[in-house]
Amino acid sequence: MEDKKYIQGHLFAMATIFLWGTTFISTKILLREFQPIEILFFRFLLGFLVLIVIYPKRLKTRGWKEEKYFIAAGLCGITLYYLFENIALTYTMASNVGVIISVSPFFTALLARIVTGEKALGKRFFLGFFLAMCGICLITFGGNTALHLSPKGDLLAVLAAFVWAAYSMLTKKIGSFGHNIIQATRRCFAWGLLFMSPVLLFTDFSLETKRFLEPLNMGNLLFLGIGASAICFVTWNTAVKRLGAVKTTVYIYMVPVVTIITSVLILGEVLTVKALAGAFLTIAGLFLSVEKKKKRADCDLLTEVFPKSDIMGSESK
Repeated sequence: MEDKKYIQGHLFAMATIFLWGTTFISTKILLREFQPIEILFFRFLLGFLVLIVIYPKRLKTRGWKEEKYFIAAGLCGITLYYLFENIALTYTMASNVGVIISVSPFFTALLARIVTGEKALGKRFFLGFFLAMCGICLITFGGNTALHLSPKGDLLAVLAAFVWAAYSMLTKKIGSFGHNIIQATRRCFAWGLLFMSPVLLFTDFSLETKRFLEPLNMGNLLFLGIGASAICFVTWNTAVKRLGAVKTTVYIYMVPVVTIITSVLILGEVLTVKALAGAFLTIAGLFLSVEKKKKRADCDLLTEVFPKSDIMGSESK
């Protein structure tokens, strides 16, 4: 029975990473007919509704001392992060965004040092960070015109990674409150949707039904809302429960690889040897920086490395 659960844990982790690795592709496809803010709003509105159906019980916080963290998390992790990410996809390649976003653990570690005064970062961290930055430079500036690279889009992706680092710090605190995983994630979704609302007023936001009825658009919206936003964190946290945080988190390094492969196969993007070398350096840097974490720091490692709202699951149990 234990062996069966162990195997299932690996399958859950692989399936989750595969889905998250392809979200950049779905967004890129939807950007042909939807604005970034529209994709963002409809995705999380659908995810929010699905979470209500799954677990309708209302979350009761302990007043402002807890609610302020949910507010900040909704702003950083839902509104700003995905807005930066979606806009970045209008300027640069999906493969670029996928790899650059994976650097967010480094920003998380730096913020943890600055904000909470955690112990000084070791040589392994800085060596890993250097390798990852070299990789990003290769991806951003090492290609030819066939890659259609854009420093503006790549910079937005870096900003998204930094904002996610701030969100990771907030969810570490939220995880200590002991709330249900679904309720906590849903509350962040709610605040994120609220912060999006004013932005909608200054855009050409439209509810035109024709776009939604097109099979390709409908399929990608359902995938982002139900699959990537509402369901994936359940499978991820199941994997964490069965494998442990460290073994499960290792799978996150496959996200850029999945993104690059699907970008080539689905979007027809062209990648050079330099771009692939950059992806390799980025992933190698991430491995180097977190390889020797202590077991007692498993929860912190999951929070730092995992770039989706689902990180709350392992900490709130």
